[in-house]
Amino acid sequence: MAIDLAETAKAKGIRYFLISYTDLFGTQRAKLVPAQAIGEMQKAGASFAGFATWLDMTPADPDVFAVPDPESLIQLPWKPEVGWLAADPWMGGKLVAQAPRNVLKKQIAAAAALGYQMKTGVECEFFLVTPDGKAISDAADYQAKPCYDQSALMRRYDVITEICDAMLSLGWQPYQNDHEDANGQFEMNWHYDDALVTADRHAFFKYMAKSIAEKHGLRATFMPKPFAALTGNGCHAHISLWKDGVNVFEAADGELGVSKLGYHFLGGLLAHAGAFAALTNPTVNSYKRINAPVTRSGATWSPNTISYTGNNRTHMIRIPDAGRFELRLADGAANPYLLQAAILAAGLDGLAKETSPGQRLDLNMYTDGHKVKGARKLPLNLLDALRAFEKSSLLAESLGPEFVTAYARLKMGEWNDYAGHLTEWERAATLDC
Repeated sequence: MAIDLAETAKAKGIRYFLISYTDLFGTQRAKLVPAQAIGEMQKAGASFAGFATWLDMTPADPDVFAVPDPESLIQLPWKPEVGWLAADPWMGGKLVAQAPRNVLKKQIAAAAALGYQMKTGVECEFFLVTPDGKAISDAADYQAKPCYDQSALMRRYDVITEICDAMLSLGWQPYQNDHEDANGQFEMNWHYDDALVTADRHAFFKYMAKSIAEKHGLRATFMPKPFAALTGNGCHAHISLWKDGVNVFEAADGELGVSKLGYHFLGGLLAHAGAFAALTNPTVNSYKRINAPVTRSGATWSPNTISYTGNNRTHMIRIPDAGRFELRLADGAANPYLLQAAILAAGLDGLAKETSPGQRLDLNMYTDGHKVKGARKLPLNLLDALRAFEKSSLLAESLGPEFVTAYARLKMGEWNDYAGHLTEWERAATLDC
């Protein structure tokens, strides 16, 4: 039976709903709707001018209607009178093909047609910084190797536990929180789930972390590389594929406990990583994380080569244990829905073509990567990634030409805006040339 949001509002004491969709740049757009009006909104959706957000539209286009998904309802733990709803954008009676949640749902349907369900978990790293974003918020957090620092973690106890308590109350099954490798950086982990559920929770988590940080006079940022000398914000994804309730990546007799099918999926990720990096690493700043020099802690913890391994964090993909693997490419700027869609599109192509991932590499890629002959490097910058993205027939076919065209056009505009920006480095380096 379909969920009636009007009745749900009465039962749960919800006074307002945030009907929210995520645009191509990962920004969440919302309208605040009183509970008395949610019945009609549930049927028709809340109206938006698409051009006013990061969708590839014009002022002449008709309204975009964001139709809420009742299954996605989350009551704000810090403001329970408000209910958050992920929404699917429609225009002219059709789903908006370029909208990220719709792109992901298309991939989920493609997997379901083959009998598969992808389950994922994400590791969302973030910094707690000063409100102006110019410095970490804890002046006492200055160790060269601050990862897992107990004292620095406990100095942010009030913020971290409020976010964790919220996840506990929502039934997300959070299981650990830690201080990460950079000063002022944290990571919070919750249980894996269906790819769409994880994407919705990922989107909400970013909003929640920022909102709760603001309550405490701080600012949470998921920017990939906010500080040049410190480790950047990754968004590692742990991936498994299921059929009839069974994890088909797991095989007792498989190498490292992974099935042939799992290796084909992994092979698809390796084959298309250069192109989908435009989605997993979507900003100019992203490439200062994955192609960074050694950080203050001694390692960037980020990949720079398209490779895979066992339990070794210097590669793009690692297999930490049987039946799953971890994609370490994505960063904190990754659009929650496009991250999952990219993984699924590339992985399904690997299954269809029975793509081999090649020989596993067990060396330290940071120190010995140069010894690997023919190793493919990740894009050096957003422009290189976008060019590979536009050339990918797989992404155009799987994610849809409307999406690929829209995303590439807007992101190329962002690159051109960046390229036209005059920096202080340029002045210092070339003023007297």
